[in-house]
Amino acid sequence: MSLLNPAAAEFWVLISFILFFGIVFYMKVPAQLTGALDSRADAIRKELDEARRLREEAQALLADYQKKSREAEEEAKSIVDQARRQAEALAADTREQLAASLERRTKLAEEKIARAESQAISEVRSSAVEVALAAAEKLLAGKVQGAKSDALIQQSLADIKNKLN
Repeated sequence: MSLLNPAAAEFWVLISFILFFGIVFYMKVPAQLTGALDSRADAIRKELDEARRLREEAQALLADYQKKSREAEEEAKSIVDQARRQAEALAADTREQLAASLERRTKLAEEKIARAESQAISEVRSSAVEVALAAAEKLLAGKVQGAKSDALIQQSLADIKNKLN
């Protein structure tokens, strides 16, 4: 057995191996390794918990933003619908006002035409009276002469004016 022979190299390897493990256990290296590994595992566990918490927060924020986005879209649709209704109402009011304005202007134009027509008829009558008076005066002046003719002409002119107007 060469392991127990102090002259053999294997003996000294065995002794150094036993001393090495003795020192390792004396210095509590396995406990330190276990503690280091446990603390590392705890740190990893905490990081995983933090990552899980952050993921849950991110999901909650995403859901909140999606909800806000849907609400904003609905509000935008509502605003567009309201604007469309207001535009339609404004267009209807404008059409009504335009129709009323056209009706008023047409009525005013018809009244103006009626006044112009009435004035034209009056002017034509007046001109006809003047022409008739002038013609009657010439006729009467040629047939009747003297003082009697002047009185008769004046009477005839007054009668014609009264009858034509």
